[in-house]
Parts: sequence; structure tokens; C-alpha cells
Amino acid sequence: MSRIGKKPITLPSNVTLSVDDQNVITVKGPKGTLTQTVDPDILVAVEDGQIQVTRPTEQKRHKALHGLYRSLVNNMVMGVSEGFKLDLEVIGVGYKASVANNILELQLGYSHNVYVAVPSEIKVTAVTEKGQNPKVYLEGSDKQLLGDVAAKIRSLRKVEPYKGKGIRFVGEQVRRKAGKSSSKK
Repeated sequence: MSRIGKKPITLPSNVTLSVDDQNVITVKGPKGTLTQTVDPDILVAVEDGQIQVTRPTEQKRHKALHGLYRSLVNNMVMGVSEGFKLDLEVIGVGYKASVANNILELQLGYSHNVYVAVPSEIKVTAVTEKGQNPKVYLEGSDKQLLGDVAAKIRSLRKVEPYKGKGIRFVGEQVRRKAGKSSSKK
């Protein structure tokens, strides 16, 4: 049996979960509302404050979907109750970040500024403190959307291994390479 799939999900008191006849799950909480369509074979039931995800058989496909949908439902419950945060760091000389009307403006060493339209479900802030690298903070209730937006922003200037310039997650370790050797033998 799937170790992840058989774990029950505790439903906080301020969150409601409903399943309709097409197996569409709707989770409502203080941070918003999320919906997810679940495979018709997987059953989601709410019993006295606990969400239980079950599968009908031991087929490989059902085993895979069991853990997947349990994780998706858990992320939805956590998202509408607590929310998710991702922090990005912009490292490089002259690299800057600013936000206006949910549009992130980045100066990344190109000949032009890069503008990223962030979806309205995600709150974005950019902070530049003196002596520190600019940081971009992303907050939202949808973990998948948050990860997609962060990956898109990160892909605008990938971290290069020689000087470490680029956009990375705060606390991310980047493997550095040694440059050309200046001594000749």
C-alpha cells in the first residue's frame, strides 16, 4: 500500500472540502478557493475532520494515482489555510528587481529590461536593501502555480557556475567551477 496515499489529511476548522459527482474537489479557506479534478477511480471521503483518499485495486496505475492525488489534496488544504512562499535572489552587478501592478521588472544585464506579468493569484514583492542582493518574494495559495511562476522567473537568467551570477532561490547551493588557470607550466 502507498505510504503517502494511506496517510489521512487533517482538515483545519476554517477549511471546507466538497466533492461533486464528477469527482471535482473544491477546497475553500481563508486564503482562497482551489479546485482539482480527480480520476474517477480514486475516492476522496471526509470523515470527522479527516480526509481519506482510497484506491479500488492494487493495479500499478491506481497505486501511482493514489499517492499523487493525496499529495495534491494535501497541498490544496495547506494552500488555502496557510499559503505558500518562495523567495528568489537576484545576484549580479547592476541586477535589479522592482514591482508595479503585479508586473515584475528585472534588469539582468541584457540590453533591455525584462518584464514578467505575474498572475493575480500570486502576490509578488521586490525588496532591495543596501549592501544586499535584490530579493523577490512570491506568495500564493496554489503551490503548482507558484512553482511555475518561480521557474519562469528563474529561467530568465540561470545561475552560471563561474561567478554565480543569476537568479536563484534563497539558500540554494550552486556548484562553482574554477576558472582558467593563470599559471602556465
